[in-house]
Amino acid sequence: MAQFIVPKTMHHGLGSLEKLTELKGSKAVIVIGGGSVKRNGSLAQVQKYLSDASIESVVFSDVEADPSIETVIEGAKFMQTEKPDVIIGLGGCSAIDAAKAMWIYYEYPDSKLEELVELFAVKPLRNKAIFVAIPSTSGTGTEITGLSVITDREKGTKYPIVSYELTPDVAIIDATLSASMPKHITANTGLDALSHGVEAYVSNISERYSDSLAKGAIDLVFKNLPTVFENPDNLEVRQAMHDASCMAGMAFNNVWLGIIHSISHQIGGTFAIPHGCANAILMPNVIRFNSKSTDKYTDLAALVGKSTAEEFAQEVSNLRASVGVVASFKEYGISAKDWDAKLDLMAANAMKDPCTLFNPRKLELHEMKAIMQACYDGVAIEF
Repeated sequence: MAQFIVPKTMHHGLGSLEKLTELKGSKAVIVIGGGSVKRNGSLAQVQKYLSDASIESVVFSDVEADPSIETVIEGAKFMQTEKPDVIIGLGGCSAIDAAKAMWIYYEYPDSKLEELVELFAVKPLRNKAIFVAIPSTSGTGTEITGLSVITDREKGTKYPIVSYELTPDVAIIDATLSASMPKHITANTGLDALSHGVEAYVSNISERYSDSLAKGAIDLVFKNLPTVFENPDNLEVRQAMHDASCMAGMAFNNVWLGIIHSISHQIGGTFAIPHGCANAILMPNVIRFNSKSTDKYTDLAALVGKSTAEEFAQEVSNLRASVGVVASFKEYGISAKDWDAKLDLMAANAMKDPCTLFNPRKLELHEMKAIMQACYDGVAIEF
């Protein structure tokens, strides 16, 4: 038997933000990032709809990219003072992931990050508040997943907290909130959505439900990302990318991810490279490595008019290039000296990442390092 978990309520489509007027509660804490949702009017619109629903709202702002455990604890203390019965993550992945982790610490103030990163270790939530996720970027799918990635800056690594308890109660997928995304964020988040679809499709616990959503998301990304990159004001295409992100999120929320993310969590935490960019660099070589253990990449190749895993890897590389994302970590600007100094630790931590458990091909530490090195150098790996 299997189970398929998604938020209790999902509203999607242009203008669906207005569904906030139907929300039940008395007080909401809205968690946001650096201010883009203030500048583009999204925060004001959210607060207006909450007011229409007779829900008081306060804002916790300035969540940084790759949110730290210190920010999470600060936000939880803010919530303990404000006592909300609704928590809203509004913005990009960082704001929503931070809000999820704050939710844990709000309900369980004595939580410890090193314990939370154990698979499915989060205790039952919703004792104090429900969770609403409203993404303003089209990539992570965090609005419908039981995943929050938090950075320990002292250790220089990202820790994924994995639990179905973190699956939001309400998700609103309205692309009008993504209309002001800069081109580089459109590119990185779109490729992030692609990586979610690809890894979910080849997960070692994939099944029919996840496969259909993953393939649908992959198809949408290939058909729409180049268009929205060149024509950012096309809201219909933006909604297609917003839907692709959510669909890929629904897929991987139930069958999880693989070593693209295991590696990306380490490189992102160490070198602060954008998550979608790191995933896009890693994806072709991970496809090559995994293709020795699964023939499912040929299904994905057919979506783009090709027939082999290698051709699919090339099409991913072509898509990455078409939206201006670099092809290697060296090209991104990480020095060889810094890379060499950190490679062993990053590879060892990637082996321990929960995502590695769901990769379709088992691997050894030396293979993990070889994949990472090939992606640093920008060369195609052979196994």
